Amino acid sequence: MATSLLRCIALASAVLCAPLLQAADHLVFPPKAGAGEPREGGVRHIVLLAGDEEYRSEEAMPMLAKILSQRHGFKCTVLFSADADGNVLPDRGELLTHPEALDTADAIVMSLRFRHWAPETVARFQAAVARGIPLIGLRTSTHAFNDKPLGGFGKDVLGERWVSHWGAHKSQATRGVVEPGAEGESLLHGVSDIFGTTDVYEAYPPADAKILVRGQVLKGMQASDEPADYRKKRSTDKMEQGVNDPMMAVAWTRDVAGSAGKTNRTFCTTMGAATDLTNEGFRRLVVNSVFWGLKLDVPQRADVSFVDPFEPSMYGFKGSIPGLKVDDLELGKALPKRQAQK
Repeated sequence: MATSLLRCIALASAVLCAPLLQAADHLVFPPKAGAGEPREGGVRHIVLLAGDEEYRSEEAMPMLAKILSQRHGFKCTVLFSADADGNVLPDRGELLTHPEALDTADAIVMSLRFRHWAPETVARFQAAVARGIPLIGLRTSTHAFNDKPLGGFGKDVLGERWVSHWGAHKSQATRGVVEPGAEGESLLHGVSDIFGTTDVYEAYPPADAKILVRGQVLKGMQASDEPADYRKKRSTDKMEQGVNDPMMAVAWTRDVAGSAGKTNRTFCTTMGAATDLTNEGFRRLVVNSVFWGLKLDVPQRADVSFVDPFEPSMYGFKGSIPGLKVDDLELGKALPKRQAQK
């Protein structure tokens, strides 16, 4: 009898502890029934990659996945720089949870910075790219990887690498200005009043890129601030120009032919901190890019309202929410409140 009791206690303990032993290290958001229009070919699978130390991609990617799944009928999987217990660790550049999801990705949305993944993860990412799926790169994805074989991904695929902060970091925000002649592009449906608290990056997309938006450097950090007016030397040739004359490109598209004979539709923006995505116009541009990349009709005014409350952390190194777990970011949950420092 004592043995049976001990077995029952052991079984009960195992059941109670199971959630701790099987902590989520990635998120899957099934499409909400009735969201979006029926599509030939069925539901598309969007894989969102969060992995940077500075711009809070761990907060931004789940928010975008909720909108894409619950408002627009995509299946979304979010992968993180996290350990097997679901602890989000943005500084651990070698980590990407559940890379198997890349095997069935129909499109990738990435917000990465200087990652150095395991070879098997790199191989899965390369295989997805080789299939010719759309690639959407935000902010530091121009320098997503810091070593071979992916070190040239930003320049070769997205169209730019890390060059410099063109506006003053953390003191000069960005106003998005639509490129003359791009106004009729489907990617810009319903997009207006683009603003981000990040600064403009120095960027020179290649000749085959279609520039959609340029970044006006502002004097301060408010959307109402006036344009900055000073001269600055370019990193490329050391020639001086007005900081807004011409303005740097901050969003563009490219069609990139791969070695496997497939072509990737790519959208790149050097904006993209979690705080930038509180701006409706910019958020809609990113959501539109998924439809565009998949060659689906871009909605005239995509619903980009937040599914759960979204009050992201300010960007900065060592600024992630302490103790953040992947399952803190599930559907139905707002971002955990940052505890006041004692």
